[in-house]
Amino acid sequence: MNKNNALHKIVIVGGGAAGLELATRLGKKLGKAQLAEITLIDATTTHVWKPLLHEVAAGTLDESEQVEYLAQAHRSHFLFRLGKMEAINRQKKEVSVGPTLNDAGEELIPSRVFHYDTLVMSVGSVSNTFNIKGVQEHCLFLDTTSQAFNFQKKLFETYIKKYVGKDQAITAAKPLSIAIVGAGATGVELSAQLHEVTNVLAIYGLKETSNVKLTIIEAATQLLPALPDRLAHATQAQLVHLGVDLKLGRRVIEVNTEGIMTHDGEFIEADIKVWAAGIKAPEWLKNMDGLVVNHINQLIVDQTLKTNDDDVFAMGDCAACVWQGHKGNIPPRAQAAHQQAETLYKSILNRLKGYDLVTFQYHDYGSLVSLGKYSTVGNLMGNLMGSISIGGFIAKMVYVSLYKLHQVALHGYFRTLMLTLSNAFRRSAYIKIKMH
Repeated sequence: MNKNNALHKIVIVGGGAAGLELATRLGKKLGKAQLAEITLIDATTTHVWKPLLHEVAAGTLDESEQVEYLAQAHRSHFLFRLGKMEAINRQKKEVSVGPTLNDAGEELIPSRVFHYDTLVMSVGSVSNTFNIKGVQEHCLFLDTTSQAFNFQKKLFETYIKKYVGKDQAITAAKPLSIAIVGAGATGVELSAQLHEVTNVLAIYGLKETSNVKLTIIEAATQLLPALPDRLAHATQAQLVHLGVDLKLGRRVIEVNTEGIMTHDGEFIEADIKVWAAGIKAPEWLKNMDGLVVNHINQLIVDQTLKTNDDDVFAMGDCAACVWQGHKGNIPPRAQAAHQQAETLYKSILNRLKGYDLVTFQYHDYGSLVSLGKYSTVGNLMGNLMGSISIGGFIAKMVYVSLYKLHQVALHGYFRTLMLTLSNAFRRSAYIKIKMH
């Protein structure tokens, strides 16, 4: 216990799906009863479920889908502190958070230090550029909400700059080009969402924007490796039908201002370049006072999600946990983060009572990919039915239900129902995209 405060201090770093769910549940269980002090630290003020970031980037996500950390903390009896973690002192059991600056570089909140008795790292992942020349300088990323909003701003500024007030004969001859590197769920879903956005813009009067060329570049010979071959091929056929140019089996070797160079010598021109190929944990995790990480900076944890420090745990994309009975680690998916948050919730309750930690058991319920209004495909897995492929309306409902489960974890059933009804009415009354 902290000598200055008898309450057990639980610090959660990272307000993604797993971190916010854990803080909310612990706050309602322990914080409300003043059995522990729960603090959530994040570098941003709002939370968006990461699988929805492609909708943020395209400007189609309703603002009400964002969760304000301060409001959630107030409702759920935990503390929220704005800032980015920079270091840990395991001997003193402290985490250091850097200063918060405004856009002009002025310090708004000074550096601070937070004591912990139990620390949970849930900082997610970032794109892995594989040190390819020009990627960091010339590509946009969709790792965080701020990056997604930056993409949205870049997208519409490019539209306006390229088309508004220009000779239509010239602009028609050279369409706006968007190249997405990576044919996983993020790249595929983003391409479909952008196709829908360009059509909606045309409906709203910017007719020139329908002249857009979308390209997906992928090193593998097939997109969506997490899905069965049949579903991957069906998705590929749908993207081709939408006019998306698929460059499969093409490894990117360089990116510059004008476009992307592949290993076979092809140069793909692109006004906007998006990197969605591979992930890793943030670089700063490599220097966490002796906490052991793997080659992509993930904190190595055992089957209880504990690091090599008995007081430090990790979950979500930043954690490397062996998938029992399979080769490799548990995949970085939203369903894994949700299940890990559930396990750590039970373990922390046990920890405060002096009981054993709970062993994490990952249950793979399959994969789903949404192509916006066009299609949803996936496979569901279960003990009784094995693996079955689904598509169309059923797949869409399952995809939506995954997000609803996340909302229920944060807001409860009644509030989630009210939010769902409210959003349905808003979508019918307001413009489908945001141009800011």
